[in-house]
Amino acid sequence: MIATAKLDRVVVVIATVLILALVNWSIWAKERHLAEGEVVYLELAPVDPRSLLQGDYMALNFEIANRINEAHYAQRRESGEPQAADGHVIVRLDAQRVGHFQRLGASNDSLAADEMRLRYRMRNGRVRFATDAFFFQEGHAERYESARYGEFRVDERGEPLLVSLHDDELEKLGDMAR
Repeated sequence: MIATAKLDRVVVVIATVLILALVNWSIWAKERHLAEGEVVYLELAPVDPRSLLQGDYMALNFEIANRINEAHYAQRRESGEPQAADGHVIVRLDAQRVGHFQRLGASNDSLAADEMRLRYRMRNGRVRFATDAFFFQEGHAERYESARYGEFRVDERGEPLLVSLHDDELEKLGDMAR
């Protein structure tokens, strides 16, 4: 009985250490993604900015998602194959690093110097990049009304991570100084 209690404690300690290691590794990976990821801005499509159950937030949809859907529809019409669940899109970066749809791609497509690969996911028939909502402090909706772009950090695999929202001049929104 004493040996079983001791073994139980050892198992709990090992499990706790493993869980803490995994959580810390996940945090480190996201911090690295934010620090080292390449910047790209994606234009927002019209959105609905409020949820009564979740508080103030902006539902996000990106113009490039509409172009991806159009490309999938054209492929499906031509080939008769079903729409892919997840994939990559190749965007061309302009001088301000705004991403413009070029073509659907694969994880191993070669890229031109002004191109970037972004991973997207299809969920319930809609294209998603990293997240479909941007939450902000209740009562601060007016700070985000002029949002026109989402700033992403993109890692070497093409995974985007939303950092902030920006206006049509690419000025960051939501800073307390405003």
